[in-house]
Amino acid sequence: MNKYNTIIRTTAARSVISGKQTRRLAVTAACAGLLLSGCYVVPVGTGPDGNPHYIYSTMPVVPAQGGVSVPGPVVPAGPAPAVLNVRLYPGNDLANQTGVLTGQVTNMMSGKGRFQFTYQGESLVGEATRVSGEERRGVASAYGSRGTFARCDYQMSTPYQGAGTCTFSNGASYQLHIGS
Repeated sequence: MNKYNTIIRTTAARSVISGKQTRRLAVTAACAGLLLSGCYVVPVGTGPDGNPHYIYSTMPVVPAQGGVSVPGPVVPAGPAPAVLNVRLYPGNDLANQTGVLTGQVTNMMSGKGRFQFTYQGESLVGEATRVSGEERRGVASAYGSRGTFARCDYQMSTPYQGAGTCTFSNGASYQLHIGS
């Protein structure tokens, strides 16, 4: 082997060592960067319950002046109330004097509802409530400003449809139909 080949081999060996050292240095620097990186915690405001809310970031965060209000958690609301048409058909001679009555019941999908209709020019308003222990049966009561009142018993076949009877303070009797 001549002197020239020896120099090339020595230079190549140093080059390999130099490349290994470079890789090792790069890996060491990357690990150090990951291990020494910080997390910034910045208060941004308070929620409706009065508890503070924070932003967590690996980069510095500058909050807007006056802070940012962070909304609270989203809570599912459940089924929306359903407004159902109500028809009352005369069931005796006294009820025949007024004919068919129409109104509305708002089913709150919680076992309760609002009941309202007009009888002889008087607005009657009240509530409908499911009977305890009976999933479909309920009672409804409504009262007007002139003292007229009605009491109804009903049974729902679905959350949107039902039937029953109503008796008024003057003795009028009606067949009640709820929904379409």
